[in-house]
Amino acid sequence: MSALPAPDASLPMGLTERPDGIYIDLGLPPPARAAAINQVFGAGFYLAGLSYPVLIKALYDVGPALGAAQAVRVAAAVRPIDASRLALYKSPKPGRGYAEYYVEPLFLDEEVLADGTVLPERVAQLDIDEFVAAMWRHGIRFGIDVAAVTTAIRSAKAQRITFATDLEPEPGRDAAVLEVSEALHRSDAPKARADGRIDLHSFENRFPQIKAGVRLLKKVPCAPGLPGYDLAGRMTAPPPPADLVLRHRAGDGTEVQTLADGEYLVSVRDGFLAVDAKSGRVSVTDKIVSLDGVSGRTTGNLELAGAYEEYGDVQEQRDVTGGDITVHGNVYGNIHSRGGAVVLDRNLVGGSVRNANGPIAIAGVASNAVIHTGAGAITVARAENCVISGGTVTIGEASNCEIVADVLRITTAEGCAVAGRDVEIDCAGPRRRTEMVVHVLLRDVARYDRELGDIALRLAELDRVLASYEQEAAQLAVLPDVRRYIALSRKLRNQELTVSPEQTHLLRKIAAGVAQPMQALDRLKKDGQIALTQQKLLRDRQHAVLAQKLAAAGTARCGLHMISGETVVRTMPCAGADADAAASAIGATPALAQQPVREIKQRLRGASGGAVLFWESAGSLDWHLDPAGA
Repeated sequence: MSALPAPDASLPMGLTERPDGIYIDLGLPPPARAAAINQVFGAGFYLAGLSYPVLIKALYDVGPALGAAQAVRVAAAVRPIDASRLALYKSPKPGRGYAEYYVEPLFLDEEVLADGTVLPERVAQLDIDEFVAAMWRHGIRFGIDVAAVTTAIRSAKAQRITFATDLEPEPGRDAAVLEVSEALHRSDAPKARADGRIDLHSFENRFPQIKAGVRLLKKVPCAPGLPGYDLAGRMTAPPPPADLVLRHRAGDGTEVQTLADGEYLVSVRDGFLAVDAKSGRVSVTDKIVSLDGVSGRTTGNLELAGAYEEYGDVQEQRDVTGGDITVHGNVYGNIHSRGGAVVLDRNLVGGSVRNANGPIAIAGVASNAVIHTGAGAITVARAENCVISGGTVTIGEASNCEIVADVLRITTAEGCAVAGRDVEIDCAGPRRRTEMVVHVLLRDVARYDRELGDIALRLAELDRVLASYEQEAAQLAVLPDVRRYIALSRKLRNQELTVSPEQTHLLRKIAAGVAQPMQALDRLKKDGQIALTQQKLLRDRQHAVLAQKLAAAGTARCGLHMISGETVVRTMPCAGADADAAASAIGATPALAQQPVREIKQRLRGASGGAVLFWESAGSLDWHLDPAGA
């Protein structure tokens, strides 16, 4: 249908006339609805009582929702535009994204009706419903500001108005990442202790610790935008929203899981949270890497469950407790490690490093510090005024230090007091007024010596008893009758003589005469055999105790390659030989090294006991323990 011949003619498909007005069928596709409206307006008709928002929603899906009805009322009626009024509507002035219209006072020309009636020139006024239809025919099919046009029409003054504008497309929502765990954020608030007091030296949660199975991040999916329309009703597509791949945020210890309510980044192990500032990658690792240093401003005191790596400095009076600790900056505070390796790439000044079970390595200078390991090796490039104790200690240069170790190796030592089971120093000497003292630790084997002494006394007593038995037996054996009887008995046993029946009576008479001395000889023989058995058992015990003593004493040595001033080398007994032997077997520190710092200093600097092995101002020493003579 190209035109509507009369107001009561049938409407185009998509439009329906009902008693209360004109309805548009929402079941048809939008192009079919637009074609129906185009036929009405193109045929010179307009929609009286038009609801422009409903029309725009029905044609372009822009505006408030129309509900679930199949058809909605769009106007009151379809009416033709009078030819005389059609001339009132001028062409709009289009612009870039908008259209203008010049509204001015209008007059209808004088008109002669068919019956001869003359209608004089009169004032005319535009109609908003006719205006919409007229502008449609000029290509303005979207974006008319009905309120602005109505106001301009009612105004008596001439004015140019912008009556229609394009609708810019509305961008969609980019995909985003939503934090769903409070554990992602560190807390720098002062730490609350168990007793209710506040620890101003520690932060509540400087390095968040994450349990396995915790949801950390959730992906919020992208949402498409809304299209825009130009004045001709042509759609302008919105820019596509940016999407993201959540798995690109998954680092070590995390993975992406698709759950019932969305896609999540979930931790798969216990550890510390780490977020890469550049890539945004989230990891859960067993090691913390810090770049800010340890101070009251950055971290406060730290008590960590895992490994820790620090690139900054550890300031004075700051404590770092953890395991497997590496510091690339200077350390002025205290390091406490439960195990693993402690590595300091620079200097330790005025602080302390203690490792319960593991090695300690300091690449720079240790000054006025305390260094201790319960089981492990200590390596220091240079140490000054330090107290050092460990299983194996290796130092390049040591000055005015107190050092205790099972195995001690020093390149240059000046003014130090050291103690060890195996000591080797390339160059040793005093420093100013501080003497150089070396103590060679000898395990206490006194209890073995006491037992060996007791065995020796008992053996000596048995030797005396056996000698008395032999002397008494010799005195009895030289008696004439006893000597003759013994000789006769020997010949009879060897069958050198035979005795006739007549001589048997005589032999019995001789035996009766020496019965008492012979009984005494038999008693002395039996007692001697008992004494010899006791002597053998005691000698076996003596050998066993001596072997135990040698094992308990172990080895001890002291090697001083060059002496550059008065140096004293003494022995120092160690209490608990068995404990020290076991400790040495696993590379642990001697018992003395477990003592407080003050006790170590007092023992090493104040000890005057023990045997002097060396006391010279020049030369060298190569001493080894003789366990048998220890």
